[in-house]
Amino acid sequence: MRVRANSVIGPVRRVVATAQNGLEVVRLGGLATDITRSPYVVVERTPMYRLRRYFTDAETGEAGPPIVLVPPMMMSADVYDVTKDQGAVSVLREMGIDPWVVDFGEPDVEEGGWDRNLADHVIAISDIVEFVRRQTGRKVHLAGYSQGGMFAYQAAAYRRSRDIASLITFGSPVDTLAGLPFGIPAEVASNAADFLADHVFSRLAVSGWMARTGFQLLDPVKTLRSRVEFLLQLHDREALLPREQQRRFLATEGWVGWSGPAVAELLKQFIAHNRMMTGGFVIKDTVVSLAEISTPILAFLGEVDDIGQPVAVRGIQQAAPSADVFESSLRAGHFGLVVGSAAVSHSWPTTGEWVLWREGEGGKPAEVYAMRRDEVHPGETGVSLADRVVHTVASVAELGIGVGRGLSDLASGAVRGTVELSGEATRALPRLARLGQIQPHTQISLSRLLAEQRRKAPRGELFVFDNRIHTHENAGARIDRVVRGLIQSGVRPAAHVGVLMGTRPSALAAVAALSRIGAVAVLLPPDGDQLPVAVELGNVSRIVADPEHVELAVGTGKEVLALGGGEVRELELKPGWKVVDLEQIDADAVTLPGWYRPDPGLARELAFILFTESHGSLEIKQITNHRWALSAFGTASAADLDRSDTVYCLTPLHHPSSLLATLGGAVAGGSRIALSRSLDPKRFGEEVHRYGVTVVSYTWTMLREILDADETTVHGIHPVRLFIGSGMSPALWNRTIDEFTPAQVLEFYASTEGDVILANVSGAKIGCKGRPLPGTAEVKLAAYDPVTRSLIEDENGFVRECADDEVGLLLGRAGVYAEMQGGALRGIFAAGDAWSPTENLFRRDQDGDYWLVDHKRTVVVSPRGPIYTTPLVDALGCVRKVDLAVVYGIEVDGTEIAVAAMTVKGNGLPAVADIEDAFAHIPVDQWPDILTVVAGIPVGTSYRPSATELRAAGLPSPGPRVRYLDLESGTYKRFTKAVAAHFAEGRGVHAGAPHGSLATGAR
Repeated sequence: MRVRANSVIGPVRRVVATAQNGLEVVRLGGLATDITRSPYVVVERTPMYRLRRYFTDAETGEAGPPIVLVPPMMMSADVYDVTKDQGAVSVLREMGIDPWVVDFGEPDVEEGGWDRNLADHVIAISDIVEFVRRQTGRKVHLAGYSQGGMFAYQAAAYRRSRDIASLITFGSPVDTLAGLPFGIPAEVASNAADFLADHVFSRLAVSGWMARTGFQLLDPVKTLRSRVEFLLQLHDREALLPREQQRRFLATEGWVGWSGPAVAELLKQFIAHNRMMTGGFVIKDTVVSLAEISTPILAFLGEVDDIGQPVAVRGIQQAAPSADVFESSLRAGHFGLVVGSAAVSHSWPTTGEWVLWREGEGGKPAEVYAMRRDEVHPGETGVSLADRVVHTVASVAELGIGVGRGLSDLASGAVRGTVELSGEATRALPRLARLGQIQPHTQISLSRLLAEQRRKAPRGELFVFDNRIHTHENAGARIDRVVRGLIQSGVRPAAHVGVLMGTRPSALAAVAALSRIGAVAVLLPPDGDQLPVAVELGNVSRIVADPEHVELAVGTGKEVLALGGGEVRELELKPGWKVVDLEQIDADAVTLPGWYRPDPGLARELAFILFTESHGSLEIKQITNHRWALSAFGTASAADLDRSDTVYCLTPLHHPSSLLATLGGAVAGGSRIALSRSLDPKRFGEEVHRYGVTVVSYTWTMLREILDADETTVHGIHPVRLFIGSGMSPALWNRTIDEFTPAQVLEFYASTEGDVILANVSGAKIGCKGRPLPGTAEVKLAAYDPVTRSLIEDENGFVRECADDEVGLLLGRAGVYAEMQGGALRGIFAAGDAWSPTENLFRRDQDGDYWLVDHKRTVVVSPRGPIYTTPLVDALGCVRKVDLAVVYGIEVDGTEIAVAAMTVKGNGLPAVADIEDAFAHIPVDQWPDILTVVAGIPVGTSYRPSATELRAAGLPSPGPRVRYLDLESGTYKRFTKAVAAHFAEGRGVHAGAPHGSLATGAR
């Protein structure tokens, strides 16, 4: 009977205990414990935060090195002190560290809490670092868990590491798109984050219960397991009490709300655009990059952390190339990094040892290693499959449920590639479709596209200049004010208004304002000699100039409208100057005339006038709105530009590539534009990192300035994915992709006034111009005689189309715009067809790709046949010692001879044998007659080498730096006085002589 009674009493007691404990949980939210938290004092209080300093009563003597602990936005500051005995602050204090904790409070009870944005948190942390430094007289060790670690990184970058001794983070992702929960494809996450930021969290905040639920859903197996374990042990109070504080914290007490603006910025900047990784995130209109962090970093990694996945956390190594980055890994999930047995035994002791080591008070912690850079393939997270399976199976086995999420990543990888590949097409197709819909009467212009972007995302970032962000709303308001000033000054639609300005926001505003009125912006070159010619060619009525160019503009005799520098600057004017200061016009007082309609530009109408230099003289290029749109949408499609890109504009605004491709492509793609004052290698390296530049524009030899400079600071790690432009030589192309791996080059060719745009999208054939972009003109090569400069007809009177690898004149099928302008040729390949000629000669290879061989006016017509200059220049550029090269023709006694001039790198001269080897793929009868090494080759404002001065100097003087071509032997020989005399008489000399070095003058 006693046995039977015991068998009954035991289960009854268990039921009673379960009921009693359960009732206590229901009434009080948990079991009552005698566990207390660590003592602290709030030493600083602001509307944004309260700063706790722990154990102030226990201090004796000088405090240890200070560490500031930052919680995530959605979690209470008590995460660092869940229990007094095992919390972070107590462990650190025992090791002699002075712990401070940031408490952001709860947004729903703090004044203005729901209006907080991301920058408010970062600036608050920056202010706290300043405060602690003043209070302690020591640099601060800044630490943060999860998003708190992201805040720590951002604040350190914002301060450029000032007063920060080291950074410590726990499961804080940097490359957010590299490791997303559930294996979500980056393309999907980016698009979803953009949508949620713009349309959901701009109106909605995240309450504490939503944050708690979201966190638990990220690891549903662990959440379910914890709840089941708690219920199964509810009868055993003694077993539950040690973990009760932690359970209550996770279940209810530890969660606080997020303000909508802060969530929106988090989604947009660090998930949609991944700017923790690329740089260029914005804190209160200031552009910041983690590349500016120079303080040592320790990042804790959870081996089974599916929230702060190792591959995402390790992104800090690439994002902060100037910092010494270390890691410490432990077998824990996300929350286990900071709370629980693993944190008590590993995370916090290691943190204390790290602080003491950095302070010179101890050795390097045993569990800290230099962060390794894993070769992670797309779709991998850094959490090994074995770890994930073991961790998940162990969890679900305790609950008796099926294995699901732990293996789901295997399937998610299969769709990731498909989604990412389709993303480019998703962006490109609407742009190409819009191009196809443009008719002569369609309203399309630069200002109209800017207005569209402003309506879509008023707070979106339009451009960055001098480290300051200008949003669509701010820029749009500035453009509207400039419009009123221009109208007040007499500017009307179709008026030709010159723009003479350096690279600055006001220049962009001036061009956009003229477009908004429907006037024609004439982009004037800031060259005193060329300016009067450009003003006359452009039929300019008045000039908009910045303060630096006012005097130059006044010299043209035209009325000058001064713009730029703001209302506070003083404009120095001399007597007799006809200058109107647009900054002094009260825009609000201007009454808009009845004729004004914003953005009236039609596709067929003239929008811009640009200038190019050819053979030392200016050529006018008239750009319609359609031609601008063609280049803008074509560039955006070919470069796959979107809102996550920052496009770096190195060329001045008056250069065709700047307005048509760089600015046009960025506006059409919704990308951010980074304007730079000038090409400066040191500034280039700084701004690429700080702005998070993903696409760099170039022209001709521009990137040579960057690659040759010692001041360039890209550290081999950079956010650039693409260089876009035209005129890059194969040698410079190879140097660029070698130096900026894994970035690629997208080389364009565009007829300035026609509709022909070629692009080498794949980049596989270096030096090739590629194929026509979809939506641009169909192209053909017409047989062409470079001697007579005429098209070659067949027996039926039509122009013969070139065969593969035959050199011909590039023609583009004429659209309605070309026909309206009267520049089309008819009856070329068929009766009634219409084609627009370009100025350039190409060949088409067997794959259908086009290669530029020359401008039709620079072909050297020698007695032995045409000599095409571009293949020769490209070949010389590949010779190891050659820096710049040009090939040009000079007339000597009625005969045109080809001269190749080159500059060299360093000391010594290139070997003739190397040059001959470089020419090996070119027929000998198309080699230059003369090779000469010169002291310098002028480079124009577009960075294109110019032969004008060398051509004017005539035949090079004899000497060891000059060689001539002996056709009989197919070699270059020394150019002596006797040989020069024969050339001067218009005769070639072919005496045999061995070849050697240009420097030695060997036989």
